[in-house]
Order: sequence, then structure tokens, then C-alpha cells
Amino acid sequence: MQVTETSAEGLKRAFKVVFPAADIEARADAKLDELGKTLRLPGFRPGKVPKPLVKQRYGGQVLSEVLQDTVNDATRQVVSDRGLKPALQPKIEITRFDQGQEFEFTVAVEVLPEIKLPNLKEVKLERMTAEPEESAMQKALDDIAARNRTTVAVAEARAAEKGDVLKVDFVGRIDGKEFDGGKADGVEIDVAGDGFIPGFTEQLVGMKAGEKRTINVTFPAEYPAEAVAGKAAEFDITAHELKKSVLPALDDAFAKTLGFEGIGQMKDELKKRFQNEYDQLSRMRLKRQLLDELAKCCDFPVPEGMIDAEFGAIWERIEADMKAGRLDDDDKAKDEATLKAEYRAIAERRVRLGLLLSEIGQTNNIQVSRDDLNRAVVTEAQRYPGQERMVFEYFQKNPDAVEQFRPGIFEEKVVDFVLELASVSERKVVPADLLKDPDAEAAPAAG
Repeated sequence: MQVTETSAEGLKRAFKVVFPAADIEARADAKLDELGKTLRLPGFRPGKVPKPLVKQRYGGQVLSEVLQDTVNDATRQVVSDRGLKPALQPKIEITRFDQGQEFEFTVAVEVLPEIKLPNLKEVKLERMTAEPEESAMQKALDDIAARNRTTVAVAEARAAEKGDVLKVDFVGRIDGKEFDGGKADGVEIDVAGDGFIPGFTEQLVGMKAGEKRTINVTFPAEYPAEAVAGKAAEFDITAHELKKSVLPALDDAFAKTLGFEGIGQMKDELKKRFQNEYDQLSRMRLKRQLLDELAKCCDFPVPEGMIDAEFGAIWERIEADMKAGRLDDDDKAKDEATLKAEYRAIAERRVRLGLLLSEIGQTNNIQVSRDDLNRAVVTEAQRYPGQERMVFEYFQKNPDAVEQFRPGIFEEKVVDFVLELASVSERKVVPADLLKDPDAEAAPAAG
């Protein structure tokens, strides 16, 4: 085998590999000999088929296999002998092969860059922490009570007020014609409540049982039913019965109906739920801050092939959002060239950070254990209440599917490792600060 390096630009390497015709013929002959030892053909004893007949019948197939094996073995040797670390699968192109002549092909490969790790102890971060507020706790309790309300008929002939429940029939029309899903009978609607078309329930305020009323609304542009999305409609409403909501008392008796020992335990569990949510938000913001700081340390070149692959995945999603009308408001005003440039920059950042985190993990021998993967399966199952057993059975029958969790777990473990080394201060904030969009916060400064 003769190997010649034909190009070495940046992270890209290219080689020409040449095998003498005699080498290929010798390999093919050896493979035909092996095949002949076990081949069974009618009229011949096992292993006694004449070689010319073996070659006549299987020569083309054997030669194809020999060439494929030769390319694979040679490519591995080229990479290994030169200590290369391919970023992606090498690209192979056969440039010459005729019977009895040299076999020649090229190998093009992009290699991983050399990454100098930053001093992680010099990374300075701020962790925002928050605790549940009494007002949020009370609202959550009130919402639980509202979901467990009962309704009783209103005896007096009064008009509907906000918070009442009105039993109605309605018929909707667009341009004077009824439309699918726009008609219903005996529906109980929360007066001035959520869950209907904006402006619908608010116009029920003041109605009495037996009254008829026509209201006008406009469906939101993002309404799921495309046939009516963004269109103006009118509804004929007939009210039948007025009820009022009766909320349960927030006491031990009510808490026990929900499976708690008492209202105290119910409040404690609610507080834990809030705290867990805030802790997750805090972690998310701290991780983003860390990645922003690490991005400043990433000045090494990135393989174009990896950027292309990442950008391709991102752009596929953007095109789908364009077709479905889900594009972010900030992106709607931009032309395609601008969008591609911006998202390619995002792709490059992701790849660069991914390479840096990978290098940190490998250098510090960070591993993903079987227990880590098992915990990920449990977490995944918990996302499907009532179907946990089906999820566990799926992963038992498809053990390789568990590997999908490995990259995410590895990244989080590397992040934890870096956070242990970094200088992290803490700042207590109100929950609303944790909920703010970091991009929105950064926008004024960027301007």
C-alpha cells in the first residue's frame, strides 16, 4: 500500500492510497480459495468445486467484498498511523480500478482540533436563588380549591356575574354560515373565565336564564383549527340555567380528600414543588451563564462538517416552523440569508461548546454509569403517568435505546464538575426574576 498526503489545510486532511493490482488479485484469490473449501454445488462434493467455476460464479461478488475490506482496512490504518482523531466518518472516493491495474482511492477526513482547557477555577458565576412567596402559595391553593369546586343552582332570577357558571346552547357562524365545531347544547361555561375564544365568556356577564344574546368574537391567528383561525365569528347564545360556584374550605378535611394527612402536609408538599421548580430554573440559568463564560474561552477551530450537520438539523426545524407559521416574532422580519447566517453561528457555538465539554469530561475521566442510565429511564417513565410499565418494558426490549440518554447525562455531569471548580457566588432574588427570559434581559444592554 502506498499512501500520499495530498492536502493538509486547517483541520482537513486528504490522502491518496494505491494498491498494486497483484495485491488485489492475491486477496481475491485467497478469498475464493476459502469459499471453495465450503461451497456446495450440485454435481460436486463439498469443497471440491473447481476454482474456475467458483471464480466464474462468485468472482464479481468476491472482488467487490475485497475492495470494500481493502478500503476500510486501509482507511483505518491511515488514520491510526498518523494519530488522527476524525471528527466525522472519512469520505472515500475510488478514483481508479480496472481489471489488472492498480486500485486507487482517496481519503478525505476532518480531524478534531487540539483544545487547550481553560483554568476552570478562574470562571466566576452567580447563582440566583429564590424561595416560594406566600402570595404564590395562596394562589396555588385557591386554584386547587377552584378545580375541586361544586356548583349549585341560583334560586333568584339574577344576572350572571363573573365566577358564575352558565348553562347554554350556542351556534357559531362565519360570514353567515355555520362551521364545524361551532355548535353545542347544554354546555356549562365559567362566566368571564378562561378556556374559550378570547372575548367569548366575558360577553356572558349579565345574561339571565332564558335570555338569548348574539356575541361577536375573533378567533386567534394561532387557533388550532385552520379553517377558522384569525376569522371573525358571531355566536347565538341561549342561556338555560345559572349556577354559582361553591369552593371547598382549605382545611384538613379537604386536604384528606386529596390524599394528604392534613392541610399542613398539603402546604408543605406544595412548597416543595415550588422550591423544586425554582431550583431547576436556578440551575438552568447558572448553566447558561457557565456556557456563555466557556464560550469566551473557545477560540479553537471547529470542523466544518460538524457545523454543517448541526446547522442542517437546526434549519430543518426552522423551515418546519416557517411552514406552520410558528416562527419567532424576532425572526419573521428577517430574510432567509440573515436567518441562515444567524443560525449557522448558533450551530458553530453549539459544536464548539460540545467539543470543549467533551474534552473536559475525557480529560477528567467523567463517566456515565449504568446506574445513571437506569435513573434516566425512571425519569422518562415518570413523564407518562399511568404508562410507566409500558415505558420500562420498551427499554427492556430495546436496551440500545437507553443510550439516547448518555450524551445528556454526560453533559450534565461535566457541568456539575465545572461548577464544583468554578467560583460561584449566590444572590437571593424574587421568583419573578428567575422566570425572566435571559435573552430579553440582555437585549437592552446589547443595544
